[in-house]
Amino acid sequence: MKLKYVVTLVVVALAVAGVWLLYKRYHAQPWTRDGQVRANIVGIAPRVAGPIVSIPVHDNQPVKKGDLLFEIDPSTYQAAVDAAAAKVQQTEALALQEEQNLERQTQLYKTNVVGQQAYQDAQDQYASAMANESVARAQLETAQLNLSYTKVVAPVDGYLTNVNTSPGTYVNAGEQLLALVDATSFWVAGYFKETQISQVKPGDVAQITLMGHSGQPFSGTVESTGWAIFIQDGATVQLIPEVAQTIDWVRLPQRFPVRIQITGKPPVPLRIGQTVSISIRTK
Repeated sequence: MKLKYVVTLVVVALAVAGVWLLYKRYHAQPWTRDGQVRANIVGIAPRVAGPIVSIPVHDNQPVKKGDLLFEIDPSTYQAAVDAAAAKVQQTEALALQEEQNLERQTQLYKTNVVGQQAYQDAQDQYASAMANESVARAQLETAQLNLSYTKVVAPVDGYLTNVNTSPGTYVNAGEQLLALVDATSFWVAGYFKETQISQVKPGDVAQITLMGHSGQPFSGTVESTGWAIFIQDGATVQLIPEVAQTIDWVRLPQRFPVRIQITGKPPVPLRIGQTVSISIRTK
């Protein structure tokens, strides 16, 4: 009979010890399966308007910084450059003419052949001609820039996604046409319960595991913890993350995003939205 009591006490003690160890581990090594791979998205928009004449890229293609993404019909902008260049030549000729006139008026003024008013008028006309030449040169520079903008290139290394356009499409300046995933900006967002985030500090080491690659974890470092999440009652604006609650107990704790910078080499190429599990080793 005593043996049964002893066995029961041992089992209860082991259960209490197990619960205590899990509780300590919960605080010493916060863990979540609610994580996602994130990266910066670069919206590609032309700086000038016009019909597209070529798109040498395709959907989901990796590109390097400086690669041509698409080209807008340059004919109108080339004509503007030609007209602006002709205007510069015209203003240069007028400025030269006014400079020569000023030189003559200066000599005549020094010998008292003409009065001060004629001399000052020549100075004013020369200054005006020089100003007109500067304006013409600025207009030429603007026209040349607009011509260069007809070729839209990748601003960063990355991956194109959702390419749904064809040559002939008319695009407007500032209208985003393509999405480019910045290949150098991948990071992980781990959503930890509000009861855990006090244990997570910048610099903590994180072990990250992609769904479907449980045997290939890689490392990361905690950068920061979010200071706000979107609240449905309208108390905050939709410029901050909206985090869905997950059911644990009757009262659901809120989850806050923890930004984790990847330091190890991922086992597979990362994609925005991949599901990850994260374990934090606190200091």
